[in-house]
Amino acid sequence: MQDSYYPLPGGPVLILDRQTPFPPLQQALTDPNGLIAIGGDLSAQRLLAAYERGIFPWFSPGEPILWWSPDPRMVLFPAQVHISRSLRKVMQQHLFEIRINTAFEQVIAACAATARPGQDGTWISPEMIKAYSQLHHSGYAHSVEAWQGNILVGGCYGIRIGRMFYGESMFHHVSNASKVAFAHMVQWLNTQQVGMIDCQMRTPLLESFGACEIPRDRFIAQLNDLLPHDAA
Repeated sequence: MQDSYYPLPGGPVLILDRQTPFPPLQQALTDPNGLIAIGGDLSAQRLLAAYERGIFPWFSPGEPILWWSPDPRMVLFPAQVHISRSLRKVMQQHLFEIRINTAFEQVIAACAATARPGQDGTWISPEMIKAYSQLHHSGYAHSVEAWQGNILVGGCYGIRIGRMFYGESMFHHVSNASKVAFAHMVQWLNTQQVGMIDCQMRTPLLESFGACEIPRDRFIAQLNDLLPHDAA
C-alpha cells in the first residue's frame, strides 16, 4: 500500500495508520521545526517506538496526533546538572517530602490542569493521560513528587528506556516545588546511570539546570548508545 502524505507549506508530512512505521528523521520538516508525521495512535508499542527513534507526540486536543523530532534538541546530562545556590538553600530547608512513583496519575493530571503563562489550554489530553498511565504500569513512565503532608504540591514525570530518560512535564502549586522535584529527579536518574535527559524544548528553567541544545544527529547518536541493545 502506498504511503499517504499531508501537504503543508514546509513540505509533505507522512500520515500514519496503525501499521505505518515512522519515516527516517531526514524527512522531518524544518518549518514547523521537527514535524515528521501525523496520525497513528498512542499505544504503548507506538509510543516506545517513537521515543526509541528520537520522536515524541505533541498536539492539542481536537488535533490529530502530531509527531516531532526537532533540530537542535534540548538535552540535560544528569552528571553535569547545575543546581543554583538559591535552589540548594531551598532543598536544605526540607520544605517538601520527595517521593518517587507513588502518585503518577495525580502528577500527570496536575500537569494537565495547571495553567501556564502564554498557553491556552493543555496538550496533555485525557487520551495522553491514559496512554502514559499505561506506560507507568508497564514500568516505563516515572514520576517524582513533592509533598507537604498528604498534599501533592509539585512534581514531574517522564519516560525511561534503558539509560535514556525523556522528560515530559512538571507542575507546582507551591513555590519551588517543581524545581525541587526536578532536581531530585535528575539526581535519582544519575544514580540509575541514566546518561541523558531529553528535554525536547528550550526553556529558561531547563537552561538554569544546565540543559543545552545539541544537533539532532548528535542527539540520535548518543540516544542509540544509551538504549538497550534490543530496542527497535
